[in-house]
Amino acid sequence: MNTIFRLALVILVLFTSCNKFLEEEPASFLTTDQYYKTEDQIQAAANGTYAGLNMPFSTEITVAASPVYALEYMTGYSKRPRPSGSADDQFLLLQNIENSNSRFETWWNSTYIPIENCNSFIANVTETKVVSEEKRNRFLGEVYFLRAYYYFRAVRLFGSIPLKTEPTQNLNNILIGKTPIADIYNQIVSDLQFAENAGLPWTDKSGRVNLGAVKALLAEVYMTMAGYPLQKGATYYQMAYDKCMEVMNAGEYSLFTTYADLRNPTKNNEGEHLLMNQRDQRNAGSIIHFNFMPYPEPPEPVSVIPNFGGAMAPTMAFYQSFGEDDLRKQEKQFFYNVRYVGDAPGKLNPFIYKFWDDAAEETSRSGANFPLMRYADLLLLCAEAKTMIDGGSTSDVAAIDAYYAVRKRAFPTLQKPANITTDEVLKERYWELCFEFHTWFDMLRTRKAFDVENDRIVDLIGFKAPNHVNAFREADLFWPIPLSEIQANPNLK
Repeated sequence: MNTIFRLALVILVLFTSCNKFLEEEPASFLTTDQYYKTEDQIQAAANGTYAGLNMPFSTEITVAASPVYALEYMTGYSKRPRPSGSADDQFLLLQNIENSNSRFETWWNSTYIPIENCNSFIANVTETKVVSEEKRNRFLGEVYFLRAYYYFRAVRLFGSIPLKTEPTQNLNNILIGKTPIADIYNQIVSDLQFAENAGLPWTDKSGRVNLGAVKALLAEVYMTMAGYPLQKGATYYQMAYDKCMEVMNAGEYSLFTTYADLRNPTKNNEGEHLLMNQRDQRNAGSIIHFNFMPYPEPPEPVSVIPNFGGAMAPTMAFYQSFGEDDLRKQEKQFFYNVRYVGDAPGKLNPFIYKFWDDAAEETSRSGANFPLMRYADLLLLCAEAKTMIDGGSTSDVAAIDAYYAVRKRAFPTLQKPANITTDEVLKERYWELCFEFHTWFDMLRTRKAFDVENDRIVDLIGFKAPNHVNAFREADLFWPIPLSEIQANPNLK
């Protein structure tokens, strides 16, 4: 943390345009006492706080490698077709996970570098007279949300971590110890409640933080607090359900009619998308499309760029867990199938089509947005919360309607059920949200896993996922704090 805060103290992430907050080249490097003097500077500083959303998607020298994939490798439902090194294998196999793994360092930096920028923004803009009170509150609402988002991501991954809500003024307050998990969650809730009342619009076509995303994240935070590790139970499940209902009753969001709309760039930041990682072909490319290509290249090429992919594909066991009449399993919906050289005639291998970018096949560059929060996620959270409130199953109309909306899109002829169970909702989350980097967080808060080979929800501890060589242990639930951070700050031991 010593290195991170020293860097963040003198570097404010700035963007070259107030309106285009995807242009990644910084305009200049200024200390905070030179900044926040004009509305344009405040706007640019607010833009900079979004950078942490994309930091886990960073690339490495190794082909088709990124720290973000660790979240899916950890579940055991995906594999890496391209050969991998130890850093990825530790997650892919659930074996010999070490705190020196470089993936942990990236996730740690993806927390504290953007949080330092959020803290600086909040401290400098809270009392500013440079912009109107309405604009100031909306800027602050965005940044409070982002700080909560980064802490929520990190506390679920690492557990007890340092909580820092003030900007670093000097090197005397950087060696901070761990904060109890409950205190971190209390801060997250406080930040999101501020954002709720900051005057943000329900939706924002430009991709900025909106009220729907704020309330949806607060619902997920309450769901997590109700489950593990805090186990606050029924009261928090009710709070999550109520918050979901606020979003649903607002009528500002709806499921897309087809799965193709999930990857339609004309529908970015609207409809089903509550929050997306904003990408752009020219200034801020996306790693997903080409990294998810088959590897090795099949006999009939599927992409303009051959032999580039191999980052991630579903295990066959997970792919086969989808019902045969599930539209998500149909060709070029969530998956597509290819035959490799040497494969027997008719043998096909499934790959992820969920985030396919047609434009990338024309230009050899992908600028596709990536979904971070979807309305389908919130609907299933609503249903799950009510089943937990009611003891494992519910006949609540709103909860059933929420579950059925997601389920019916996959099975158009399905009749609405009279009741639903927690296990049914959890399975639906595995299928609907697969490979969107949500599943590991669900497994952590529920301490449950999907035994896809036997079509049942089971206890996480003791379960061996399809791609793992070991079963899950308690020691696997929180990632270790990176070795480099412990060496820099003994208070993290």
